Amino acid sequence: MFNIVLVAPEIPANTGNIGRTCVVTGSCLHLVGPLGFSLDEKSLHRAGLGYWESLNVTAYESWEDFVEKNDLVADDARLHLLTKKARRTYAEACYQGGDFLVFGCESVGLPEELLAAHADRCERIPMLPDATSLDNASSWGSPNEKTDHSALLAQDVCGNFVNPEDYRISALNLSNAAAIVLYEALRQTGFMGM
Repeated sequence: MFNIVLVAPEIPANTGNIGRTCVVTGSCLHLVGPLGFSLDEKSLHRAGLGYWESLNVTAYESWEDFVEKNDLVADDARLHLLTKKARRTYAEACYQGGDFLVFGCESVGLPEELLAAHADRCERIPMLPDATSLDNASSWGSPNEKTDHSALLAQDVCGNFVNPEDYRISALNLSNAAAIVLYEALRQTGFMGM
């Protein structure tokens, strides 16, 4: 069993999607406040569909509350902090059952002080440079219509934060990132069918 930890998540649909992934993999979801939504929010449960009632989820007031209640120590090998600011990739990490895969909020990621305190526990998902990842932004509409991207002022349809002036993606969608890392951890530990 793995633990997915979301620190200050902002988008309820991402949390619902991650919750659904946790249920089908037997993982636990930990939500570290402050949360950008209420846990009874309709879009959270809609994204989790019928899985939410089966989800093993725990909410915490703060990072300190999470650390204390899970009996973690400062340099705990069970922590995997996912950030785009790491040298080591998630595929280079060694995962064991009970590990905590920690993700930050959608807009800014994990707090700098947390990353600095656990620098040797930081991992990243390799991605194309921002300019390369959305080279096709002008083709997002049908080829016969002039595409208006004004609706993307803050986020694209996947929840990625986008600058509409140059269509740069700031990070992988939180629910996709969590699934990528979780499935690598499951693969390494011999999850059934992998």
